[in-house]
Amino acid sequence: MTPPTPHRRRLWALVSSTVLALATGGLAVAVNTAPAQAASVGAGSYTTTPVGPLPAGCGQLSTNPRQYVTADAPTGAVPTNDWWSSLLFKRTDCAYSEPLHAHPLSYDTFTDGLGFSANSTPAISGTATGVGEFHYPYTQDIRVGVAGLAAPTVKVAGWTDWTVTPYWSDGTRTLRATIGHGLPFAYFQATGGDAVVNANSTPTVWSNSGATIGFTVAGHDYVAYAPSGASWTVSGGRISSTLAGKGYFSVALLPTTAGSTAAERTSLATTYGRYAHAHVTGTRVSYAYDQAASRLTTTYAFTTTPREGTATQTVVSLYPHQWKALTGSTPLTQTYPSARGRMKVLTGVTQFRTAMTYHGVLPELPAVGDGSGADLATLRDQLAAVRGNPMDQRGGDTYWTGKGLGRAARIAEVADLVDDTATRDSALNAIRSTLTDWFTASPGKTAKVFYYDQNWGTLIGYPASYGSDQELNDHHFHYGYFIAAAATLAKFDPQWATDARYGGMVDLLIRDADNYDRNDTRFPYLRDFDIYAGHDWASGHGSFGAGNNQESSSEGMNFANALIQWGQATGDTAVRDAGIFLYTTQAAAIQEYWFDHADENFPAGFGHSTVGMVWGDGGAYATWFSADPEMIQGINLLPVTGGHLYLGYDPAYVRTNYAELVRNNNGQPTVWQDILWQFQALGDAGTALSSLRANPGYTPEEGESRAHTFHWIRNLAALGTVDTTVTANHPLSAVFTRNGARTYVASNITAAPITVRFSDGVTLTVGAGRTATTGAYTWSGGNAAGGVPPTGTPSPTPTTSPTPTPTPTSPSPSPTATPPAGSPTRYLLAGGGLGAAGGAGTTTVAAANGNHDGTPTNAQVFTATGLNLAYAGGQTAFDLFLDAGTAVGNGVQVRLSYDLTGNGSWERVETYRYFATDPVPGYEHYTQAAGLQSSSGALGNLANGTVKVEVWSAIGGSPSTLGLGNQSVVKLPYS
Repeated sequence: MTPPTPHRRRLWALVSSTVLALATGGLAVAVNTAPAQAASVGAGSYTTTPVGPLPAGCGQLSTNPRQYVTADAPTGAVPTNDWWSSLLFKRTDCAYSEPLHAHPLSYDTFTDGLGFSANSTPAISGTATGVGEFHYPYTQDIRVGVAGLAAPTVKVAGWTDWTVTPYWSDGTRTLRATIGHGLPFAYFQATGGDAVVNANSTPTVWSNSGATIGFTVAGHDYVAYAPSGASWTVSGGRISSTLAGKGYFSVALLPTTAGSTAAERTSLATTYGRYAHAHVTGTRVSYAYDQAASRLTTTYAFTTTPREGTATQTVVSLYPHQWKALTGSTPLTQTYPSARGRMKVLTGVTQFRTAMTYHGVLPELPAVGDGSGADLATLRDQLAAVRGNPMDQRGGDTYWTGKGLGRAARIAEVADLVDDTATRDSALNAIRSTLTDWFTASPGKTAKVFYYDQNWGTLIGYPASYGSDQELNDHHFHYGYFIAAAATLAKFDPQWATDARYGGMVDLLIRDADNYDRNDTRFPYLRDFDIYAGHDWASGHGSFGAGNNQESSSEGMNFANALIQWGQATGDTAVRDAGIFLYTTQAAAIQEYWFDHADENFPAGFGHSTVGMVWGDGGAYATWFSADPEMIQGINLLPVTGGHLYLGYDPAYVRTNYAELVRNNNGQPTVWQDILWQFQALGDAGTALSSLRANPGYTPEEGESRAHTFHWIRNLAALGTVDTTVTANHPLSAVFTRNGARTYVASNITAAPITVRFSDGVTLTVGAGRTATTGAYTWSGGNAAGGVPPTGTPSPTPTTSPTPTPTPTSPSPSPTATPPAGSPTRYLLAGGGLGAAGGAGTTTVAAANGNHDGTPTNAQVFTATGLNLAYAGGQTAFDLFLDAGTAVGNGVQVRLSYDLTGNGSWERVETYRYFATDPVPGYEHYTQAAGLQSSSGALGNLANGTVKVEVWSAIGGSPSTLGLGNQSVVKLPYS
């Protein structure tokens, strides 16, 4: 049978075994199909009339994103995609928030105040060779509030670059708190009652002197600082203070050192106390790129308001990517544990700085080739094969259009390097026509168009996908492909990229995902980028128990690289430098938090050298869409471009990462082979090239081409590995080392020659529109900048190889597979049976029309009886084929029940988290990787036993299709 088309999922189906399930609390979807009103930007335009679903949440949030913002909060576009977004972008908790993982503390909001968690014990699940996760889940130590406070909602009274100020009011009492990344303090202002600290277990008070009290709860040391003249009263688990009528106080978490004495704790509390009343009221980042030295300097500054005294400094803790690059300061010896590894403490500061080396990017690897010319002929044949369809687009939404644009951009760059102008121009024409279409909003046009929502301050492309409209997910992922392709086009057709033509539309995409201009209030500043954490967040609302999350760090880096390439191509240094800030900072964060390349940050017992997803409270060797090791690891490698050389900064780690893939996969990759070989080539290009040559029939990943994969691996085999010991005074440059010899590379996309100087004294003259290398090689080319823009579309050249078949995200069962009687492999059959594979069919899972999360409602039921099977250990596995068509917001759920003896009593019941389907026609795979929502009882041998499978819609207003017969399958943990 034809395998289903895979859909790369973004923030829909929850895989985390420790993350709270979503609820829909008052979601509203607004759709307007009236003719669109266009706003011009040069020759381009966007619509200001809604053409599809809008951001949705509790109450009237869709049209009023300031519904949960106080009147005195900052004006302008509201932030999204942050660690604290569930406070403002309420979707699951319409009154308060989900846990807010700030580090070193996590917080949660309640009717009576702010909860604190300093959990330092990881919860590890899964296996070291399969899907696995680690989390430091919110585990409350204390709750801080005002006596009698009963606020019906918590609003947001303010925010700065990495802080937020929640606000409580019940009409009589108020509480205002400021919390932030890296802050061991939480700062409070209270009215209407005493300040109260309620401990979840009886606190051990080790110091109580005047306005300061130190106490320990659950092994964590806290200090509460009241104003001078005040005192603290302890009664059981309740600590309170009148605050001497002054209304302000702060609570700090101390670094806990095993075996520390009360005197040592008191001494540290005194040190912190010097800054306890200098409340942090603002945070701000600034950065500078020194091109001559290839250095990025970043300043993290704090504004404080002294509530008493004259101190203006504060106490902060730094993430590993920060303290490893710290300059001009020395941390204390004390550290905090966190989900990102050890955080080091600075006291008495108003700012700190980091200095990082920018190692350069390239539009594409140079074509250095081989002396025989045979490989060049192979590459030319592969380029000719894609000339007629350079985008090979797999879908019409923003993500899949972006993937097609990315593919065409790689083909254009490679073809240009080897002087295949026909293929290059075909790819450029495809990019130009696609971008121009999307960048034009004509009356009545509702597809391939961008809409600006003034309420939310966002630009949404329609058709949207993976929550990019209703949840504001993934804008950097989707738009990064558009911007990168525009940068390639700009090199060859600079007129198209001017502000008078379509350059202004590209700039709007940049500003929407990561607005680099603080003075532009149309969009929030750096929407997707968490300034302090050093990386992007993908979810717009972050409404998960584990906080916000990001899966494909490499697609985030695709966006950062796109800014560098676009800024360089158009001469916009502000955009270029913003890209260098994002790229350099995030490259460091990825090495630490996705790869843990130094083996310092993941908890002992996790067993993996990489994660597929980073969560606010941990990480997961998992994805939203597949449990295959190739995809778990590969999703943080694609797309492979000249901007992804950071993946090769540590060649030894590349080999470690690839070895884990082979181990977990029980062999070499069988899907996404091209992506994984290209990554392997950054650490061992010879072996990668051998694998590529030995597997000519591999199926390309949906955004890749055989031509680009061959070009990348073959040229890395000649170049060697990335050399990070040498830098250049040009942003488009790189150095490689092979057998002790260096190759220096620089790309010049201007219309005049340049000379690039490397830090070891080597200079390289690069002609206009050329990529140059040191050394004598046979491949040549590179005609960007100053060349004649391609006009017209070349006649398609017949493809010499068959169109690749999309790779399914999990194996499809064979139509002829028939399990023996009593087999643990059971297919879902028409009529409600659960047995041997039958003919392909479908059934309809009725719409939920409400919230039935965890409760089977109008379920499709499939049953097997009379089973005699021995329990083999492990867990149930399943693969359900689901398709919601174009419906938005559906979530299908499954429950499996085991009656071990057939007596009518269910000894084991497993309910899995629902699977939120995407609005793209084609089957998706709902598997056990979604994680258990609940379970009861225990499995055992089946003796005349019964197994029941119930499938229903947990949420959504539309029906879904379930594949039957030889499609949806359950694998019982029995022999």
